[in-house]
Amino acid sequence: MKIGIIGAGFVGLSMGTVLASKGHEVVLIDIDKAKVEKINSGEAPFYEPGLDELLRKHAGKNLKASTGYEALKNCEIIFICVGTPSKQDGSVDLSYVKDACEKLAEILKETGYVLIVIKSTVVPTSTEKEFIPILEKSGKKAGKDFGVCMNPEFLKEGTAIRDFLEQDRIVIGALDEKSGNMLERFYRENFPSSPIVRVDLRTAEMIKYASNAFLATKISFINEIGNICKKLNIDVYKVVEGMKYDPRIGGHFLNAGIGFGGSCLPKDVRALIKFAEKLGEEPKLLKSVIEINEKQPERLIEIAKKRVGELKGRKVAVLGLAFKSGTSDLRETRALPLITKLLEEGAEVIVYDPVAKLPDELNGSVKIANSLKEAVEEAEIIKIATDWEHFRELEKMKECLEGKIIFEGRRIFDEKPYGLEIEGICW
Repeated sequence: MKIGIIGAGFVGLSMGTVLASKGHEVVLIDIDKAKVEKINSGEAPFYEPGLDELLRKHAGKNLKASTGYEALKNCEIIFICVGTPSKQDGSVDLSYVKDACEKLAEILKETGYVLIVIKSTVVPTSTEKEFIPILEKSGKKAGKDFGVCMNPEFLKEGTAIRDFLEQDRIVIGALDEKSGNMLERFYRENFPSSPIVRVDLRTAEMIKYASNAFLATKISFINEIGNICKKLNIDVYKVVEGMKYDPRIGGHFLNAGIGFGGSCLPKDVRALIKFAEKLGEEPKLLKSVIEINEKQPERLIEIAKKRVGELKGRKVAVLGLAFKSGTSDLRETRALPLITKLLEEGAEVIVYDPVAKLPDELNGSVKIANSLKEAVEEAEIIKIATDWEHFRELEKMKECLEGKIIFEGRRIFDEKPYGLEIEGICW
């Protein structure tokens, strides 16, 4: 089958390479010419485990990237995977999806029946009220001349390839039965073991937001419990150990630390808050989730000051820039507010991450270490902001850590290794 994907970012490119590996002819559309050239040369434009290998196998063969929408003319299914960033007030920006629909409307004038699938994260009613009217500018009728589905993605950065190959559920929101049946048939043929949930368009849109808001809530909840535990000299991870066997609770996303980040959770919770307010609802719980998350990195500063005093003039190593291990993504990372606060305190900051790059706005303000050893040798105080497995090598660096304290914002060490002085943010 010939598949079109608009947006060659994290979702679109990960999905496209997997579908190419299953023998489909995949066309990726992106406005970024440099990104398109990289993809066609078999080079991933961002770090994602397993992506490079698949791209090298299929780029230039059954996977091709282009900046022109004309390449979509013979596609049977077209997925829209463009970004929906936050506006300044926290609401979702639909302009990239709308622009894709405007360009698709021109293509629809020259095609037969094609199924348009929105995978971008959009607030409920967006597809029916915003996107379908734009697509119908083609002069064709949705549900008759072309199909429309809402099919949210649930990929996690760092495991996106595996997540798409082994989808824990596939949600299909359909405008009409024909659209839903076509997309269900496509998924059943390619991912036969994944459960499929059939709903309407706005329900599919809400499932994505509800899922991400719930995950964010679990993280802020356990961080608040962890902050209480800290005052009582209780290890919150041992508390979770006693909670997780209850099937109503489970243990996923109960990893206390400096909070959540990335391209989805913070953005989606804020968007849901603004959307709820627009409907006349007061989402108190969701607002608290964001408030707890924003304050959490400051606690890593507070516990350090209690142990070592003022940080002015002190050399502090921040280990990790990415919002989590397995990615180079800095979006909403908790490392950046931590670094900013350290600089405000007058500390000299050294940063190290095995993959992620320092953002331009911090160039010149902090020192970039070329290795883990270099970072900890120069520092007096160490703070862990990302849960890279690589940081466990600190156990082998006891000589250069003598007399220094490691403040963990992520739980790298389950037990304190002999010879290392470690204090957790909320354990």
